[in-house]
Amino acid sequence: VVYKPKSGLPGCAEKLLERTIRNSCETVILGNLHPRSSISITVQEIQNRGSLLSCCINSTCMALLDSGVSMRYLMAAVSCAINDNGGIIMDPNTLQEQSSVAVLTFVFENCNYGVITVSAKGCYTLDQFQQCLSKCRDASKYVFQFFKDSISKKLSKQ
Repeated sequence: VVYKPKSGLPGCAEKLLERTIRNSCETVILGNLHPRSSISITVQEIQNRGSLLSCCINSTCMALLDSGVSMRYLMAAVSCAINDNGGIIMDPNTLQEQSSVAVLTFVFENCNYGVITVSAKGCYTLDQFQQCLSKCRDASKYVFQFFKDSISKKLSKQ
């Protein structure tokens, strides 16, 4: 996986983003069905309005699905932020992320809605983590439905 920022060269933060995307993809791709092969994924940032990691993972999953790569299951990422009052903001924009005390991104699989990856920045309690996990798991069902609708729409045109 290669992540290219909107401008300039990738730094430490971009390399961490790249590694998180790669680890999530390695979990879902059935690599043993592609011996002596390489699957290259390039993610180019065009615009960042917040929830960048979840956007990158979701677009990567759609690209893998569209290209016909064999996967164990689909993955969907959902981000949330915890504000100063302890409120949870789903799919935060850049300003909300910057003003929050914590930002969490969860990646779920579509079979049992189990967690594949968690990325978290900031301070939060165990109770806040559990609330975020529950809300993000519920939101991931809408992402999976979007995947299904998009693929159905594409296949119906052919």
